Amino acid sequence: MRRGKAKGAIIGIGEVPTGRFQETEAIEFAMKSAKLAIEDAGINKEEIDCIMPTAAMFSGVFTNEMATGRMVEELGLTGVKTNCNIWSGGSSSSNSLKLACAMLAQGDAKNVLMVQAEKLATGMPSGQAGIDLFAFAGQSPEWEIPFGQNFSSLTALATTRYQYETGTTDEQMAAVCVSNRKWAEMNPHAFFRKPLTIEEVMASKMLSTPLRAKMSNMLFDGGSALIVTSAERAPDVVDKPVYVLGEGGSSTHFVFSQEPDMTRFGFAKAGRLAYEQAGLTAANIDVAEIYDSYPIYQVIAFEELGFCERGGAGEIFLRGDTWPGGKIPCTTDGGMLSKGHIGAGGSYSLLVESVRQLRGTTGERQVPGARFAIETGTGGTYVDSHATILGSEIP
Repeated sequence: MRRGKAKGAIIGIGEVPTGRFQETEAIEFAMKSAKLAIEDAGINKEEIDCIMPTAAMFSGVFTNEMATGRMVEELGLTGVKTNCNIWSGGSSSSNSLKLACAMLAQGDAKNVLMVQAEKLATGMPSGQAGIDLFAFAGQSPEWEIPFGQNFSSLTALATTRYQYETGTTDEQMAAVCVSNRKWAEMNPHAFFRKPLTIEEVMASKMLSTPLRAKMSNMLFDGGSALIVTSAERAPDVVDKPVYVLGEGGSSTHFVFSQEPDMTRFGFAKAGRLAYEQAGLTAANIDVAEIYDSYPIYQVIAFEELGFCERGGAGEIFLRGDTWPGGKIPCTTDGGMLSKGHIGAGGSYSLLVESVRQLRGTTGERQVPGARFAIETGTGGTYVDSHATILGSEIP
C-alpha cells in the first residue's frame, strides 16, 4: 500500500444525536463529540496539537469562545499550538479537512481535532428567529430580499428550471426524500425515523411551487468531531484508518441571482479534481454521501459527480437504486432531510458517516464491502461545491 498518495487520514470520530435539547448547552455537544473522537482514536488527549472549531450559527458569542480557545481549556490540553475557527457554511468540514491535511503535510501539526456544535432548534431567541436566519442567508439585502426572495423561493426556481430542462417529475423529486428516510430509519442519531412515502411528500404543504414542506429540512441541535493525522502515522495508531485520497472545490458566486446557471453547480469540476487526485472514477465509488438540504441539490450533485447522465437521477432515486440494498447507496445517515439540519454540521455528519461506512461499523445500514466514498459540502446559496474522496485503503 502506497501511503504517500493519501493527503491525510481520519483516525477518530464522535457524534451526538440530532434533536431538540433545550437543557443542554452547545459546549456539551462539542465536548462529548470531541471526547468520543479521542477515545475512538485511542490517543492521549495531549497528543492533540491543533483544534479547528467551526462557527455556530445560533450564537456569535459561542462562536467567539470556540475561536479563542474554549475547547483547549475545557479539555485541559497543554500541547495545542493552533486554535482557529474555520467557517464557510455547509462546506466548513471540507475546508477544515483540507487545511488539516495541509498542516499535517507541512509538519505544523500531528493530530488535528475538527469540532462542530450547534443549537439551531433551541438556542435561538425563538423558532421564527432560526427560520428567518436561514430564509435570508446569502441573499442580497438590496436586490433580492426586498422583492420576496428567500431560500424556499430560490430552491423552487432551481427545481422548476431543472425539471423544465430534464423532464424530471415531482414524484421523482419526492423519491429523494424517501431514499434519505430509508437510511434514517436505521440511524439512531437521526431525528426523523418514521417511514415516509412519496404520497406523503406529495400531500404535504406547498411552500413555493413545486417545493413542498417534506422536501424541506428542519433545524435542530447537535454536534460532531473528527481527529485527523498523517497517512504515514495512521496505521500505527488505529486498525482501520480512513484515508483522504482526493479533494476538489469550486466557488462561483455570493447571491443566487449571480449563479451562472441555477441548475449546474461546481460539483463536476470539484469531482474531477478529487477523482484525479485519488486515481479513481465514479465507477469505483461504493457510497455517495451527498449534501442534501433540498432534493434538487442532491440530484444535481449526484449527476455532476458522474453517477448518471444529466436528467437521469430522478428515475434512479425513484426505482430505489440509492436506497438500502441499492446499486448506488446515497446519503446513508439520512442527511439533512431526515437526520436534521444542524448548520455546518450537515456536512460534518456526512463526513462522519463516510468514515463509519468505510470502517464497516454502521450496523444494519452498512454498505457491504465499502472501500471508497465520496462526500460533498456546499455553503450559503450553493456558492461553492466541494468533493472529498475517502478510502479504507490507498489505491
